Amino acid sequence: VQLVESGGGLVQPGGSLRLSCAASGFTFSRYYMSWVRQAPGKGLEWVSSIYSDGSNTYYADSVKGRFTISRDNAKNTVLLQMNSLKPEDTAVYYCFLTAAGRNYWGQGTQVTVSS
Repeated sequence: VQLVESGGGLVQPGGSLRLSCAASGFTFSRYYMSWVRQAPGKGLEWVSSIYSDGSNTYYADSVKGRFTISRDNAKNTVLLQMNSLKPEDTAVYYCFLTAAGRNYWGQGTQVTVSS
């Protein structure tokens, strides 16, 4: 299993970013995928999840209405569109998968929201 996140960066409050996760090494279209994040000095926080076929999506209250998760099973990619970003969204964002009783995540991508 390999998960490679990209798309992070420095953005001003109110700005937008789109994160991407490229997945390989497993049958991507069969698995529920998630994004989690870790802010400085804090634990992992679940952000959003999407069903294997993209039919259902779920969001943490803290991001609901601002973030949108999607996936492209033909490209083995899961995306996180982040709008109206706030300083408290600053964190390392990870693509996350649970398969066969094991958890997998990538190296993460840093998102910094600051003026």
